[in-house]
Amino acid sequence: MPHATLPPAATAPQIKAPAGACDAHVHLVGAPADFSLWVGRVEDPAPGPDFQGYLDLYRRHLDTLGFTRGVIVHSILYGADNSITFAALRAMGPDFKGVGLLPDTATAADLDHFAANQMVALRLNYVHGGILTWEGARKLAPALADRGLHIQMLLNAHKHMGSIAADIADLPCPLVIDHLGWPDLAAGVTEPGFQTLLRLVGDGHVYVKLSALYRLCDAPYTDADAHVAALVAANPAACLWGSDWPHLMLADAQMPQASALLDAFHRAVPDPGHRQQILVTNPDTLFFA
Repeated sequence: MPHATLPPAATAPQIKAPAGACDAHVHLVGAPADFSLWVGRVEDPAPGPDFQGYLDLYRRHLDTLGFTRGVIVHSILYGADNSITFAALRAMGPDFKGVGLLPDTATAADLDHFAANQMVALRLNYVHGGILTWEGARKLAPALADRGLHIQMLLNAHKHMGSIAADIADLPCPLVIDHLGWPDLAAGVTEPGFQTLLRLVGDGHVYVKLSALYRLCDAPYTDADAHVAALVAANPAACLWGSDWPHLMLADAQMPQASALLDAFHRAVPDPGHRQQILVTNPDTLFFA
């Protein structure tokens, strides 16, 4: 089984995040002995730090970039056993929320447990696969809405948006789309799937995370500037930012420095009001209200 790579030591960005800022997309892992890994995983956590060691690295990452709040997204490396994410939320305290994994057969008791333990969403992965289907997420959506929970989804805008756009508009709970919709940057912002995403963002049907640019292009990530700017122009009240630390399942992507990702955000989003809205106000509304 291959191992993930440890992220580089945190370095200071050109502009630190403002007071109250939320890094809305990270993962927490540990040594294999700390928590049970999913049999269907494609890699193991990087050797070296145990769970407490990763928490220390995470706190250093937050402090260096200027973040005081965060959203911990449960890693598919652990499947539907959300124990490590619950443990991380307990350790980090009330300024941190979680996104978990459950199958289509999730029960009311499962969702109640989520709602009672700092979890705010259920995640669906259309890119790498996983344990929840779109149909399952749609069926669970009313129960999620009843508990103040939402759906978070990883998809490819150019492959998937056309087939699910109508379903998205009908969801009774919020939908958050990761990583700019993981678009085909070479196709430009006029690509039909990305245009559909822009419409849904503009109409207030979805939030989108301006995250993981390193999975789309190489540093300094200028190739993604137009897509970031288009999403912010469509609806700054529907945008969030996340580092995707510690950058698991890299595949062909280059390991990033998280400060360079925050610098890229500031370059593509020059308006101070929009920066404040995306880093502070929007997380307040979606995660902490």
